[in-house]
Amino acid sequence: MVEQRIDEKTGTPTVGHEWDGIEELDTPMPRWWLWTLYATIVFAIGYAIAYPALPGLTGATPGVLGWTSHGELAKDMAAEQRRLGPTRNAIAAISMTGLLGNAKLLHAAEEGGRAAFKVNCVQCHGAGAAGSKGYPNLNDDDWLWGGDIDAIHTTLINGIRQSGNDATRISQMPAFGRDGILQPAQIQNVISHVRTLSGLEKPSAASRAGAALFAQNCAVCHGDGGKGNRAVGAPNLTDGIWLYGGDRATLTTTITNARGGVMPAWGQRLDPVTIKMLAAYVHSLGGGEATPAPIPAPAQTAANGKP
Repeated sequence: MVEQRIDEKTGTPTVGHEWDGIEELDTPMPRWWLWTLYATIVFAIGYAIAYPALPGLTGATPGVLGWTSHGELAKDMAAEQRRLGPTRNAIAAISMTGLLGNAKLLHAAEEGGRAAFKVNCVQCHGAGAAGSKGYPNLNDDDWLWGGDIDAIHTTLINGIRQSGNDATRISQMPAFGRDGILQPAQIQNVISHVRTLSGLEKPSAASRAGAALFAQNCAVCHGDGGKGNRAVGAPNLTDGIWLYGGDRATLTTTITNARGGVMPAWGQRLDPVTIKMLAAYVHSLGGGEATPAPIPAPAQTAANGKP
């Protein structure tokens, strides 16, 4: 049995054991600390009774107050909707072009669109909307279907290549190599011509041979000069902007197998006001056009590019 003794200097009992001549005093806890401990115990019991706290097989105890974090969030969201209601109603009532003429409402729409973009669009276009390979950069001024606010709005509503939506943006470039339309050597000549159009290569015998093939197979969508055609979603091949890349290996894959990128039809997923705000935000990023650009007569096929 451990023998306790009273320390002569402090008058405090020891705990009854020692090590190498060192003993531990059995000093009582301060009274204020004990009362604090008792208070926290009482508080914990009261909290467990009042709020959801004790876990069970199918969920926690509900608590006598009926409070839930989900319910609190719902109340906060409802309050926020009431606060934003007048602004959202005003955005809903105005046309897309009219929105551009209302500075205060446009600013509100752009900020709302910025928030919606972070939730729905950054997965593909990136946090800064700079895109990546196969996902267009929304900051530049290169637009496949049009960069005015109405065109952007239409693209957002209907998406790209969305089945079941007759108004979706659809373009399809033939798989010239896979389908045997062009031979590998001919594809390389076309690549030489296309790279010449964008200044990546100097004219050569290969590019001149490719120009004739381009006129026969590609100009119907991209135009004789390769400037593209927004009516069919054919990209401009004369600038330095490439959705998938302008190197020979990437262009070989593109012309051989074609591309077919998709974008959701947000009209089936988001409310009309949120889509309007997204259109306003994308239009504000730097490449938005003031008025629709002239569109040539439509053709049958086109290459994939930027929505």
